[in-house]
Amino acid sequence: MPSLEAGSSAVDVYTSSDENQDHFIVRDGIAYAGTHLIIDLWGASHLDDIPRMEKAFLEAVKVCGATLLHIHMHHFTPNGGISGVAVLAESHISVHTWPERDYAAFDVFMCGDARPELAIPVLQRAFHPKRVEVSENLRGRMEDV
Repeated sequence: MPSLEAGSSAVDVYTSSDENQDHFIVRDGIAYAGTHLIIDLWGASHLDDIPRMEKAFLEAVKVCGATLLHIHMHHFTPNGGISGVAVLAESHISVHTWPERDYAAFDVFMCGDARPELAIPVLQRAFHPKRVEVSENLRGRMEDV
């Protein structure tokens, strides 16, 4: 079974050649559908810039090894906040921004061999936050595999 590095531990990944083609991940004896990162950017800039947001989404999709299906962004007035989503074959990346508070809330959920943690430095470069908070949830978790 192939292995890839995610953080400090190796991750065993089912591939399409395996008999189990649901692309669940197995790490440390736990099988799960995918990793869901909740990423909060505080003191961030350019949170009303749709072209910058789209570029950051495209770069994140690429570096994470995901497959883009569709991107949709919406600009709110009068504050210029953005709500957007990139629908991926592996799940999604979404954002809601509050430029008046220099705050952005990102969700990055990916299954299979995509590496959602690689989106964090992309978002940091694009939006220059003073503080980043990340929480991780293993979705579809099945113990004792």
